[in-house]
Amino acid sequence: MTFHKDGYQPAAPVLLPAVPVGLHRVLDLVVSGEATSRAEIARRSGLARSTVGQQVAHLVGHGILEEIESGESVRGRPPRVLTLSPRAGTIAVADVDTLASRVAIADLTGRVLAEDTVHVRLDSGPETVLERVSERLLGLLEKAGRDPRRVRHVVMGLPGPVDFQRGCAVRPTGMPGWDGYPAAEALGARFRAPVLVDNDANLMALGEAVQDEVDTPLLCLKIAAGIGAGLVTASGDVYRGADGAEGDVGHIRAVDGGDALCTCGNVGCVRGIASHRAVLRTLGIPETTDDDPRHGERELAERITDNDPSAVHALRQAATAIGELAAMLVVMYNPRTLVLGGPLSDLRDDLLSGVRAVVYQRALPLTTRKLTITTTRPDGASAIHGGIALALRGVFSEQGIARLLVDDRED
Repeated sequence: MTFHKDGYQPAAPVLLPAVPVGLHRVLDLVVSGEATSRAEIARRSGLARSTVGQQVAHLVGHGILEEIESGESVRGRPPRVLTLSPRAGTIAVADVDTLASRVAIADLTGRVLAEDTVHVRLDSGPETVLERVSERLLGLLEKAGRDPRRVRHVVMGLPGPVDFQRGCAVRPTGMPGWDGYPAAEALGARFRAPVLVDNDANLMALGEAVQDEVDTPLLCLKIAAGIGAGLVTASGDVYRGADGAEGDVGHIRAVDGGDALCTCGNVGCVRGIASHRAVLRTLGIPETTDDDPRHGERELAERITDNDPSAVHALRQAATAIGELAAMLVVMYNPRTLVLGGPLSDLRDDLLSGVRAVVYQRALPLTTRKLTITTTRPDGASAIHGGIALALRGVFSEQGIARLLVDDRED
């Protein structure tokens, strides 16, 4: 047998058993919190109590659910409630960016157990990045007391076009060595779990869309080294296009793009004049230093706070170009929510006001009358939460549940 260089052997294909409809329904109700007792499950599902009892016993026996006393009782024995078992497993997520990667592990309720930042440059190549990210995730699992053999799903976001089915980047710019590299396969061999690789703007959009009281369709623009877009439909699905090139909107020509050279080889792209990296270049601010990998972000923020005329002018120009791009996308997709993310969005007031002004001026009134324009969640973890949501969909799909049962038997 051939082993991967990291010492892990890919698991052989497993014929997954069919999952009974009743079992899937019981698990759905418990995971969603709609029902936490056998009586509630029977009432909401329409299943016979005996069927509910059989499926609950099956799930408890496999370590997926556990039944505990709630501690609340008016009289007699305290009621027993069903909840996901800590033994059920863990999910791992990595949001890979140009200068650093954010990593996290979560339980199967979506609760983040631990997170960290890995300072590794994207252009150091996929082997180096994946090795550093994997090692940090394994460290988080150990720190949280979680068995690495019970990682149920891994999700990684990349800042470039991604073939979602193949799990690899496709012709990305500024990502040497990543084109076609089997990232999902490499991570799957390391963690022996299903792996999904997606575009980071898609994960950021999904992370925003799963928040309470956020309206969809939702369009998210990530403004960083490049400019990417993610779209979550009204049904909660991420739109991914045919070849992984959807959302690479930074390469659309800007209205006043001039002859600014872009990394794609064309001139006048929005990315070349309005990305965070482009603004820093205009102002002569180094993106990083030996002592501070976030030097550019901090320096620009300080200059804006101090009302430095050149910095304010550069940001306003970028906001105008992004606003023109956003107006076009708003007319095309008619989202209910437009979210701005990335390091440039941290300069919230200045960027938002400029983008809003252009969008409301340029987009049709019908597309903006109920439109909310805002920035991503303040913790900067939208892509992480989107990765968790995507992983959980996989874990609790019919195939995912079947895999849980098979994996438990094999353990």
